[in-house]
Amino acid sequence: MRANYHVELTSGIFLLLGIAAMLWLATKATDYGMQLGDKTYRVTARFGNVADLKTRAPVKIGGVTIGMVDQISLDPVAFEAVVEMRIDQRFADIPSDTSASILTSGILGDRYIGLEPGGATDTLADGDQILITQSAVVLENLISKFLFSTNKGSGK
Repeated sequence: MRANYHVELTSGIFLLLGIAAMLWLATKATDYGMQLGDKTYRVTARFGNVADLKTRAPVKIGGVTIGMVDQISLDPVAFEAVVEMRIDQRFADIPSDTSASILTSGILGDRYIGLEPGGATDTLADGDQILITQSAVVLENLISKFLFSTNKGSGK
């Protein structure tokens, strides 16, 4: 009877450790791992469609995370999504004519904002707006356009 209790106790502890490890992994995998310092500056951009972009999504240049999405709101007059980003002060030399695109990690992965630096000599500052933007490509819209497009060249 004593050996059975010892096996059950060991199995229970092992199971609890496994569950704790899975919870820790789940929280780390969904947190994007972005830790911005205290010194950041805010930049906004307007998009026609942000798809499922979420707050805390990364902002990247060349695959390197430089900031995160802080807030997403709707402009009630122009009906555009206004995305507010916080960028780490270490990356203060981003040209003012930088463009912003909403991209996807993989085929069906999370959305993030990719910045493509321009060639201007002046840089983005706190409160500036990125004027050149490209909305998210929604996979469902592409599929429906492909499925329901008509063959115009065949004369039918």
